[in-house]
Amino acid sequence: MTRPPLGFIPDPLMLPLDRILPSRKMPDGILASRKFKQIVASIEAVGLIEPLSICKADKTTGLHVLLDGHVRLAGMRQLGYVDAPCLVASDDESYTYNNRLNRISTIQEHYMLRQAVAHVTPARLAEALNVDVSQIEKKVGLLEGICPEAVEMLKDQHFSANMGAVLRKMKPTRQIECVELLLTANNMTVAYAEALLLATPSSLLVSEAKPRKMRGVTAEQMAKMEREMGNIQGQLKLVEKSYGQDVLILVLARGYLGKLIDNKPVFRFLSQRQPDVLAEFEKVIQTVALDGK
Repeated sequence: MTRPPLGFIPDPLMLPLDRILPSRKMPDGILASRKFKQIVASIEAVGLIEPLSICKADKTTGLHVLLDGHVRLAGMRQLGYVDAPCLVASDDESYTYNNRLNRISTIQEHYMLRQAVAHVTPARLAEALNVDVSQIEKKVGLLEGICPEAVEMLKDQHFSANMGAVLRKMKPTRQIECVELLLTANNMTVAYAEALLLATPSSLLVSEAKPRKMRGVTAEQMAKMEREMGNIQGQLKLVEKSYGQDVLILVLARGYLGKLIDNKPVFRFLSQRQPDVLAEFEKVIQTVALDGK
């Protein structure tokens, strides 16, 4: 079995920055952005972690076109670097590999930080990432008190580190229910998680020393909220069971209606005799087509 060719020459090349030619203009305001400041702080604290990606040198000018790492290059120039490690592409195509990568999820970031703090202090990490040390500590302790089933459901999601503090106030069964609701509603916000926490019965909370209070909400209203949330959960589970089949039927119906309207005699008949029915058919076709984009 033949091995696929490498996209870059494996050994990095130390190259003066003045021999690297950017291939695009950076967006306005990027040098004042928080992301740029984090990159500069990281380079200043621990150096350049990921080499720049460049093309082979131009035969006439001797310059290398930069494929990936424009922001890192700007940060190194701001810090006074004169050269940088670079990976040279083995072909001449301007293919930016980083743009084809899926960014890590929140839980993947948590695992990476857990490994990092085994070798580097949280304060050093915070300095390198230009964030408050409390943010590092929250992300490192993200999964404390969260059941494995809920962690598995969240493994590919992006959410705030404050989500863990909300979920760990609930018992495992309620954690799973809340994560299911968050995913079903496609709303991974802390505000929604806190609303689910407020609607959670006391029996499903880890600790409830005092009756929960919410400004402007009476005990009767809170009890009603809990009952309604339970009903919503039941309805969502019923919808989940039939959702796939319903979508399949709708797509098949859309295809059938599309062929029906494409038939000129049928279209003429509907437009003359049943214009309301024709309008509804067209709405179905347009709706399904938009959802499929």
